[in-house]
Parts: sequence; structure tokens; C-alpha cells
Amino acid sequence: MSAEGHAPSAGEYITHHLQHFQKNFSFENVKQVSIVDFSLFNLDSVIYSVVLGILGCFILWRAARKATSGVPGRFQAAVEILSEMVENQAKGVIHNEASRKLVSPLALTVFVWIFLMNGMDMLPVDLLPAAWGQAYGAMGHDPHHAYMRVVPTADLSTTLGLSTSVLLMCFFYNIKIKGLGGWGHELISAPFGAHPALWPFNFLMQLIEFVAKTVSHGMRLFGNMFAGELVFMLIALMGGAFTLSASGFGLALGHIVAGTVWTLFHILVITLQAFIFMMLTLIYIGQAHDAH
Repeated sequence: MSAEGHAPSAGEYITHHLQHFQKNFSFENVKQVSIVDFSLFNLDSVIYSVVLGILGCFILWRAARKATSGVPGRFQAAVEILSEMVENQAKGVIHNEASRKLVSPLALTVFVWIFLMNGMDMLPVDLLPAAWGQAYGAMGHDPHHAYMRVVPTADLSTTLGLSTSVLLMCFFYNIKIKGLGGWGHELISAPFGAHPALWPFNFLMQLIEFVAKTVSHGMRLFGNMFAGELVFMLIALMGGAFTLSASGFGLALGHIVAGTVWTLFHILVITLQAFIFMMLTLIYIGQAHDAH
């Protein structure tokens, strides 16, 4: 983050906190230098995504295992309300009952998983990174090079990975519902018509549509969560500036008020973003069932 004995500047603090713990496929420490680099991966995002995915599945499994036909407890009631909400949304978009047997649980899993990943933004900014820095230093490494980001959905590779998975599901249902030949014919005959001269333009428009939906699907979630993470860092800097200032009562008050207000607002953000991603997943898969 900075040289030992020198407090980091605001820019150094944010730069350090926005750096992922990155590895190449030989599991060596590396730093990304280009916008797109498939030779490395963000290990912190992978770890937190997997752990939170397992946690989400465990929560849903626990609710199903403890479900009773009598008066439900608060936990069972909450999961039932959530499941019913997702099922109702799926019924409104996907009219194929057989498809909903897979898509509804998938949408529920997506909502819970993304909500948990978004919820990592509610932890104190320096809690896990500072703990990792101490552990990294105890292993004989330079603690100033201990990078750790804890919000997987503030990582574009995570959100685009999720949206690409949705794209693959759309391909699957296009082929399943329409058949490979039927979908192939649709790719070259819609939206402008089936005249052979229009086939290249139809296919290009279909390709643009798939790419645009996938990129916007992932970028929307990433943009909101990255902005939220950055705001929390700026609020944390207000507290840090207060500790270094002899007359920083205004900074302390601003840190408390801004932190409280943004945290309460961010509860809505993390829930809404999980819901929007889930709804777009249902809509895109529902579109794969519709013939043009």
C-alpha cells in the first residue's frame, strides 16, 4: 500500500483496496496490466463466490429439510415467501410448466447467491483486508502487497461470468424448445424477414442482441456494486482523516452520518440489484421460449 512508516494517501488507499488478489494458472502472484487478460484470475473473487454459493445452497437446503406442514417458523416462512415470489415471477414470464421446474429453482438460487455476494459490501471496508494483510505478513510476505477484495459482484469478471451463464441457458432453451433447425432458421429470418438477401443482416442483428443483453446484464450489476464499494471507501477515508486531524469533529460527524445513511440505502441497493439480475435472467430465458 505504501512504504513502511508512511501513512498512505487517499489515492494510495483506494488504489490498494481496488486491487484484486490475482494469480496466473501456475498459481503465481501477478497483476493485470491490460483491460482483458485471460491468463490470470482474481482468486479473492473465486473464493468468496464459491463460499457464498455454498452458504446460499446450505440455507435453502436447510429450509427445505426443516419444512413442516404445520405453522411455519420465521425462517421457513421467509424462505417460503421468497420462493413463492420467484415462482410467481417465473409464471408471468415463462409459460412452459416443464421449463419452470428447472428455471424457478435456478432463479431462486441466483437471487440468494447474488444477494449474499452483494451483502459483503456491508462489512467494514478494512475488516477482512486488514486480517488478510496480517496473515499474509505472518507467512513471510510483504503485508503491503496483501490485496483482497471481498465483494465478488464488484468484479467485472464475476458479473460477466454470471451473465454468460445465463446466455448459455438461453441457447439451451432455444434449441430445446425450437429445435436446432428451428432456432437456426429464426437466427437468419428475424427480425427483417426470411428473404435470403436479408439473412446476413438478420444474423448480425441477432448476434448484436445476444452480445448486448449479456454485456448489459453483467455491467449493470458490476457498475452498481463497484460504485457502492467505492463510496464506502470514501466514507472510510473521512474517518481516517479524522484520526489524523486535531480539529476534525466535522469529519467524524460526517463519517458517522454518511456511513449510516449510505449503509441503510445500500441495503435496498443490494436487494434490488439481486432482484433485477434474477428478473432479467427469467426474461431472457423466457424470450428463448418465444418464436419470432
